[in-house]
Amino acid sequence: MIADTPAPPYYAVIFTSLRTQENQGYSDTAEKMMHLVKEQDGFLGVESVREELGITISYWKDLESIQKWKENMEHKIAKETGKAFWYTSFKTRIAKVEKDYDFE
Repeated sequence: MIADTPAPPYYAVIFTSLRTQENQGYSDTAEKMMHLVKEQDGFLGVESVREELGITISYWKDLESIQKWKENMEHKIAKETGKAFWYTSFKTRIAKVEKDYDFE
């Protein structure tokens, strides 16, 4: 599903990952993080695909909101578990969206 974002400017956090073969608890944690992030102030939406290369893009109203999510204790635990078990590597990028347009 394509996230319904407001008019720019806003921010995108792009999380790109390569997974290990380990899956124990991954799906449950991913689902829990999706529910938790939706409760965060400043969260605007998310788009995610998970194949061999996983890409999750979350949208935020400002950098402060992104920082608060980064500091969320449950999110920190999930990130550390990911480093230990679920990912061979990942990269996070933060970009300011200055323009968007769509087609329906």
